[in-house]
Amino acid sequence: MTHCRVLNIAHRGARSLAPENTLAAARKALAVGADMWEVDISVTADGELVLMHDDSLARTTNAPARFPRRSPWTVTTFTRAELSALDAGSWFVEEDPFGEIQAGHVPPEELQSYRGEHIPTVREAVRFTVSHHWRINLELKALPPPMQDFPVVEKVLEIIAEEGAEECVVLSSFVHRWLREIRERNPRLKVAALIGYGEAQEVDWDTLEFSTYNLRLSLATPERIQRLREAGREVNVWVVNEEEEMRRLIALGVTGIFTDFPQRLAHVLRDP
Repeated sequence: MTHCRVLNIAHRGARSLAPENTLAAARKALAVGADMWEVDISVTADGELVLMHDDSLARTTNAPARFPRRSPWTVTTFTRAELSALDAGSWFVEEDPFGEIQAGHVPPEELQSYRGEHIPTVREAVRFTVSHHWRINLELKALPPPMQDFPVVEKVLEIIAEEGAEECVVLSSFVHRWLREIRERNPRLKVAALIGYGEAQEVDWDTLEFSTYNLRLSLATPERIQRLREAGREVNVWVVNEEEEMRRLIALGVTGIFTDFPQRLAHVLRDP
C-alpha cells in the first residue's frame, strides 16, 4: 500500500497545537496537512448539537469559574446560550497539554487568539469543513442525562442534509445500532465502527458488516489489521502520536491514523 493513501486524521482537530474540538483546532489541522478532522458530538439542554468530548465542561472551558454552583458542569444541563458565554481556549494556553507551546511550536499571536475561543456547534463545524472542501469525522457518543434519549442520529442527519455535506462527512460510533440506523436512513453516508471502548472489545468477525473499522491502538495487532484488510475493509487506528508507531502501522497497511499530532504524521507521510 502506498503512503499517500493513508489518511492523516486530526484527533479533535490539531489538539496538540490548539484547543481541542474548536474551529481553531480545525484551522491548525488544515494548515499542517491533515486530510480530515475528527470531533465529538454532544448536545445542549435545549437540543443544539455541539462539539465536546467530555461529559463535563470542567476540563476544557471556564465553566467552573463562570457557573460555580453548577458542578459537575455536565454539558447536557447547559443551554446553547450558556455555552456561548464560555471560554474554550484559555485552558489550553495555560496548561499546554502536549508541551507544544513550551517547545516553541505555537506562535505567541496564535496563543493570544485562543483566549475566548468558543464551543462550536456541529453545524458550524460542518459548514467550516464544506467551505474548505475538506472532510470531517463526526463521532456520535452516548449522551449523559438528562439528554440520554435525545434523537442524535436524526438531528445530525438533518444538519448534514441542510448543509449539503454528504460527501464531506464520516459518521463513527461505538454504538453500532446508530450506524445501522444511519445506513437505513441515508445509504450514501459513510459510517465507521469504533472498536475498543473496552480493552477486550472485538470486531464482529462473523459478519464484518461495516466497511470501515476504527481500532484502538492497543487492539490494532498485525493479525487484526491483516484480516480486515484481506476482507476488503478499511482500518483506521486511534490514537497514534509517536512517529515510530505511525511508521509501523503504515507498513502494516492501515488506511488511516487518528493523531493528536497531525503535523508529525504529515512529516512521516512525506518522508517514510
